Amino acid sequence: MKGPEEDLVCPLEFRYGPEKVRALFTRRARLSRWLRVESALAQALADEKLIPPDAAKAIARAATPELVKLERVDELERETRHDVMALSRALAEKSGEGARWVHFGATSNDILDSALGLELQETVAVLDTYLTSLIAALLDQGEAHRGTAMVGRTHGQHAVPFTLGYKLAGFAAEFLRHRTRLGELAPRLAVGKMSGAVGTGASFGEHASAVEDRTMKGLGLSAEPAPTQIVARDRLAELVNWIALVGSSADRLATEVRNLQRSEIGELGEPFDEVSQVGSSTMAQKRNPTNAENISSLARLLRAFAGVPLENMVQWHERDLANSANERIVLPHAVLLLAEMLERLTTIVRGLRVDPSRMRENLESSGGAVMAEALLLAMTERGVPRAESHEAVRQLTRALPHGDARALLARARENQAVARWFSKGELERLLDPEAYVRSSERKAARVLASLRKELARPSP
Repeated sequence: MKGPEEDLVCPLEFRYGPEKVRALFTRRARLSRWLRVESALAQALADEKLIPPDAAKAIARAATPELVKLERVDELERETRHDVMALSRALAEKSGEGARWVHFGATSNDILDSALGLELQETVAVLDTYLTSLIAALLDQGEAHRGTAMVGRTHGQHAVPFTLGYKLAGFAAEFLRHRTRLGELAPRLAVGKMSGAVGTGASFGEHASAVEDRTMKGLGLSAEPAPTQIVARDRLAELVNWIALVGSSADRLATEVRNLQRSEIGELGEPFDEVSQVGSSTMAQKRNPTNAENISSLARLLRAFAGVPLENMVQWHERDLANSANERIVLPHAVLLLAEMLERLTTIVRGLRVDPSRMRENLESSGGAVMAEALLLAMTERGVPRAESHEAVRQLTRALPHGDARALLARARENQAVARWFSKGELERLLDPEAYVRSSERKAARVLASLRKELARPSP
């Protein structure tokens, strides 16, 4: 039970997790879903003439958290040491003439897993909104900076010039794939069961299929086709591993911001409130990427969570309880933390501090070496064997003076093995980074337009 704020233990209660996502996992929300399932079951039983219609109506009237109080369910659970037994007794107390028919023919996980299916439906919808907001932010910034020149880096070293817009397009495409995956996953999560102790429906006799079909239709869920006592746990394992995938993509983007915000690079920075925000208690000059670091920290936890639902897939025979306790922790924590990460990341992207002059300075700092590839390819096209071209350019780029953007051009003009293949004007054009940047800008524009169009389509 949640106590005074100073007594809270879990950081989710006071530090992480957007309120609208937290609302999915409150005890009241879960009680409400349990009652919805009990009501849907009663109606299905009445439709099949297994219980009186008036009994189903009485159960439906009672099946609200306003009448079936959480406090009463807790009281009965302390007595029975069984959550669904406590629920059914509390509901029966408020169901009048329908009391004897509450939970008729069902087993506990018919209620719990069907309610879980409802919870997962809501979870998918909420996570889709966070993903959509992030992708839109990436597309907006990508379009704003599709021509903003910077150096591409591989192995932490300068590679060739490209644009910030193209970099951001790659991240947008990755998160859009996650959104597509979520849409594909959604039907596999919106599943319940109403088939009794080991999934055969024997308790409902010849009405088993009809009772389950009617109950699931009333809830807007599909039925697990061949359940044991529970809905198969590969479904939850897929969701939590999807969450870990998205978390790792968030970590990748956050890590990029962190690296490019380093003092030695200084090309990007996350938003910083200069009026009141503090970077360090002693080093007053600090502007730390704390939100990006927070995202990377939480991503490590999400990846650790991914293994637990895989363990839960392994059950003794038709079911055991080895999955139950940890699912109560892993699922809400994973969803809340991912929502927190996506919300923070969207804030970072929307308010991204971009320094084009620093990008240009860094681009030029290698002495023109970032255009070595262009020179190598041009020499090969002119007839120089590729191995010879490679060695000639490798020698030219050794120990180029830092910060002299035209150093490679000067060396190429002085080197007879290279200069004899090109005029001075050709070398000038060949070693101009703008050629690569224009190519990057054109591709960024194409990719961003395509992604924007895809994002506009409804989720799968």
